[in-house]
Amino acid sequence: MKVIALNGSPKAKGNTSIALDIVCSKLQENGIETERLQVGGKIYNPCKVCLRCRKEKDGYCHGYKNDREDILNEYLEKIYTAQGLIIGSPVYFGSITPEVKAFIDRAGYCSRGGGGNLIKRKVCAPVAVVRRHGANETLAQITNFYALGEAIVPYSTYWNFAIGREPGEILTDEEGVGTLKTLGENMAWLLKKLNE
Repeated sequence: MKVIALNGSPKAKGNTSIALDIVCSKLQENGIETERLQVGGKIYNPCKVCLRCRKEKDGYCHGYKNDREDILNEYLEKIYTAQGLIIGSPVYFGSITPEVKAFIDRAGYCSRGGGGNLIKRKVCAPVAVVRRHGANETLAQITNFYALGEAIVPYSTYWNFAIGREPGEILTDEEGVGTLKTLGENMAWLLKKLNE
């Protein structure tokens, strides 16, 4: 089994990366492979609503096909073959990052138009990193993508977020770290049950 973890922060080694590491370490302890993909600072092209994905019905974006720097289709291929997905985002003005929004909009159209929901029944979880406010809004935006894709969304003992501003600061949020560890354990349990 494999879980893809998307880092929506433009800081490849910041708090969101650390949060994903915490969840992924619990998955790995349970024998589940993880792969990290960097979305922050990489996916900027917004959905053009060209609807070519609906015409082709292959699950991929055809709106930027000739843009060599557009990595969405490469990421979608990895997600479609995995059993789970984690999307992590820092909170920017009470919301997900622009890169995560672009990813969700385009991946949503492509996966839903690809001959069925291509993330259907995958085990998917949102993760947020917040300084003060906006964690629940950020989690909700990511969860909406999962809900429309018919994914299965496990949670922890609390909402899946940790508090911190400076890189590494979330490690001082004992409750947040514990919440993320439990999320990883719950994801692993669910993945094992679904794939018995």
